[in-house]
Amino acid sequence: MQSLTLEPDNREQLAAALDGEGWVVACLCAAWCGTCSSYRAAFDGLAARHPDKTFVWIDIEDQADVVGDLDVENFPTLLLQRRDMVAFFGTMLPDANLADRLVQSQAALADEELARLATSSEERRVWQRDANLRVLLNNAE
Repeated sequence: MQSLTLEPDNREQLAAALDGEGWVVACLCAAWCGTCSSYRAAFDGLAARHPDKTFVWIDIEDQADVVGDLDVENFPTLLLQRRDMVAFFGTMLPDANLADRLVQSQAALADEELARLATSSEERRVWQRDANLRVLLNNAE
């Protein structure tokens, strides 16, 4: 299973995934970034290993109206979200095994623990406010 590439005509598919009970794993990248281009196959491999999750590839320039002022410091940047809870937002080494461990560890957490962690630091509170894909999608429409 390949990851979804976010485009204006399939944003509803991502919105539906965010409305469900499953996880969304987003990779924020740029077409000009060689590291991102190399990482795409690994990201698609992750999607194949986790068919119960929605994997989405978001080009920050092509989807600038969605990404908005979201601070992407380096590539690849991963965003893990379940419903309105941003569990992770940050730069990752382009290593599929590392990303796989991150996805598994976050998905294993109970909702109560995810909620506790979401407010456990200033950085995580900023994620909830600024990196929520559901809010970003709604604001882009």
